[in-house]
Amino acid sequence: MTDARAACRDSLATGSKSFALAARLLSPRLADHAAALYAWCRRADDAVDLVPPAEAPAAVARLRDELARCYRGERFDEPALVALQAVIRDTRLPRAYPEALLDGLAMDAAATAYATLDELYLYCYRVAGVVGLMMSHVFGVRDDRALRQAVHLGIAMQLTNVCRDVAEDWQRGRLYLPDDVLGGPALRAQLGGPRAALAAPAVARAIDRLLAIADVLYRSGDRGIPALPWRAGLAVRAARAIYARIGRELRRRGCDPLAGRAVVPAWRKALLAAAALVRQLVHAPRTLLATLRGQLPVVPRATLRFPDDVLPL
Repeated sequence: MTDARAACRDSLATGSKSFALAARLLSPRLADHAAALYAWCRRADDAVDLVPPAEAPAAVARLRDELARCYRGERFDEPALVALQAVIRDTRLPRAYPEALLDGLAMDAAATAYATLDELYLYCYRVAGVVGLMMSHVFGVRDDRALRQAVHLGIAMQLTNVCRDVAEDWQRGRLYLPDDVLGGPALRAQLGGPRAALAAPAVARAIDRLLAIADVLYRSGDRGIPALPWRAGLAVRAARAIYARIGRELRRRGCDPLAGRAVVPAWRKALLAAAALVRQLVHAPRTLLATLRGQLPVVPRATLRFPDDVLPL
């Protein structure tokens, strides 16, 4: 288990510097659980993304079988699976959450075309909104109402990813910008062609609109942070600030997908983490007091129905 947790921490540090920074703000136990979930999600995503498209459906099927075996308690040597089983044992993580994430990866495997914004919302819910639910469960959120905000925060981050990665996804034969946001299916008809097609004004307008929606969802996510244990709230505030900053950088570049990958430099991440600490001190003093007194929150039993309990905003 020690080796598995170390491998998951390495996966987090290598795969996402933003989330790795946020995880340093957590208690050791929660940091290990967060790293385990990240490592499993990363491994699942790579299993679908890094194989030829024809093999992707079979990869999803293998992931589903692995997940079923994890919940049956079968023995694994793979670090990400060993660590995931520890999370399942320690927190009774609902199986519906990781299953939903695999449903999202199945959409990638099927090369789903997104005609409408609602279809993109469903994808974002599955691959990122449920990550918010998993983290809420691990953090032991006591307020069921905060789960909706956790989903919104996950969707906001995924929309930011979609906007940041338009050019990279195009090279992989994917386009997540919905036709109804682009103003029609004309761009999708060019998928697989030269990247110059992304210079169309409709693409910049679509990115700007998705970022505006993400901003609304970020603000909704903010309302759920006081329901988290204090250090968890601080980590989430930091991660949220860093991701939202990516959106600001995209806007600064005119939402041009050909301007290169938008990144947040390390020095700015440090400033954003410091600002998150100030906001956490101002907005969540009662949560801090409860944490210091050892009043641990209880895990919620509520479930969310998508989209009824999550959308519309």
